[in-house]
This record gives sequence, structure tokens and C-alpha cells, in this order.
Amino acid sequence: MTQVIKLSDNAANRIKEIMSNADNSTIGVRVGVQSGGCAGMSYIMEYAKEIKANEEVIEDKGVKVLIDPNAIMYLLGTEMDYKKEKFSSQFVFKNPNETERCGCGESFKV
Repeated sequence: MTQVIKLSDNAANRIKEIMSNADNSTIGVRVGVQSGGCAGMSYIMEYAKEIKANEEVIEDKGVKVLIDPNAIMYLLGTEMDYKKEKFSSQFVFKNPNETERCGCGESFKV
């Protein structure tokens, strides 16, 4: 089975940085989707302290990413990247399932 999400080197390195500042009970980052944003869905990320039932666990490039079971179908084939720009830095999701994305890049539609 193919991985739900692939991490770029930049994303993996940034997650390692974030994890080094998190408390010891944190095991990884959780990625999910929620309703909202101008295009209908937006990505959410949070620290994960435990693996919840039915979560997909991806270990890639030395980091652990947990995928919310409700988000798996929206995220299949997505590449997670991290971009540093002059005025902002953020995780970016390159999702082949998107049919529409809002101008600010915060939300999407499948």
C-alpha cells in the first residue's frame, strides 16, 4: 500500500525542529482536515501524544506523522513540504485530490 503522505526533506527537518521543542510525551505530529475556509476544507496540524484508533502512522525520514482516519481519503498521495519565504514560513500540502484551492492557500476542495 502506498503511503498516504510523503514528506519532503524540508518538511521532515522542520518537524524534527518542532519535536525537539515539544515535551517528551509528544510522539509526532497529527495531520487532519476540517470543514472551513473559503474553499470548504482546511488542513490542521497538532502535536500527537498517542496514536488514536484507526489512525494511519507514517514514519518517514526519521519523523512520525499520524493521519486522522477521517482525513485519509482527502490526503491520499499528498506531499507535505515546508517553505520558508521572506515574510512567512509554513507547511504546504501538494494534494492531487484538490479540485479547487482558495487564493490564500489555506483551504481546498476535493
